[in-house]
Amino acid sequence: MEKIYRLFSLKIDFVDGKQVLLLLIFFFFLVFSFFLGVSFGGINTSIFNLLFVESLTLENQVLTEIRIPRVLLAGFVGASLGLAGASLQGLFRNPLADPGLIGVSAGAALGAALAIVLGSEIIVKNYLGFLLVPVAAIVGSCMVTFLLFSLTKGFGYRGVVYMILVGIAINAFATVGIGVLTFISTDSQLRGLTFWTMGSFGGANWDLLAPAVLIISISIFFLIGISRKLDLLQLGEDEANRLGVDVKNLKLKVVVFSAVIVGVSVSLSGIIGFVGLVIPHVVRLLGGVKHKYLLFGSVLLGASIMITADLISRTLILPAELPVGLVTSAIGAPFFLWLIFKIRT
Repeated sequence: MEKIYRLFSLKIDFVDGKQVLLLLIFFFFLVFSFFLGVSFGGINTSIFNLLFVESLTLENQVLTEIRIPRVLLAGFVGASLGLAGASLQGLFRNPLADPGLIGVSAGAALGAALAIVLGSEIIVKNYLGFLLVPVAAIVGSCMVTFLLFSLTKGFGYRGVVYMILVGIAINAFATVGIGVLTFISTDSQLRGLTFWTMGSFGGANWDLLAPAVLIISISIFFLIGISRKLDLLQLGEDEANRLGVDVKNLKLKVVVFSAVIVGVSVSLSGIIGFVGLVIPHVVRLLGGVKHKYLLFGSVLLGASIMITADLISRTLILPAELPVGLVTSAIGAPFFLWLIFKIRT
């Protein structure tokens, strides 16, 4: 039995040449989108000016203090949402498990909104107050994920409609909560709440970026590390147990780490929809369903697409700036409709 398990594990964990090539393409697309995102905006410049021009120019200040932190934040948020979507789809074993669609992002936004309105004095007076919003967002996303975890038993295709209905209810509840908080908020709090409704990377800075990058990086490496177990889980919980996977422990870890990266992302950028749904499907359609490829590909392509969406949002109607959530929704909504019709047929 042990030999059979080892052979099956090697087969599951194998990434073929086509998948390696796709991962390289995703990586070069990420590098290309990073240079585009850094170079273009209200002031067009180049990262090479920062490397080779010694004088402290306005362009260099824009790069170091505004543009680079923003592009890095967009990349890490896109990677987080893409990875969370792929992980939740593997855990729930259905193609419609998206952090925004099933209410995880809404729960994180509600937690962040509660922290902004009810904890504003703590944020201002306590030197650790800047951690309140991310922690509240993580708690909100964890609560929603565990709620979905308990209500959608089985996580099969038959539970897709039920899971979507639960997600709609959670999104509606979060919308009501944010609406009430908006009504009772002050002018300064209202500006902060408006930030969450459509998503933006305008508040990026190095102080917020450093801890977020650390948390997101740890979660990414952990989730990619359990890709083989997610492959085994697709065979069914009983079969995965027989092959040596602790299914309960696996579910708990996927739920917690997915909720953490979604919570951190939402706390820094607001609600950005459809990335967690679209990216894993594109990666899966191009190269297959092996999770070692799927999770890593979702990280690379998610980061690239989010950087590109942010570039579009801040250059399309200069000098104004579109919320990045509108750009991702404009791309993701037609894809979601196509996916529903494809599943029906």
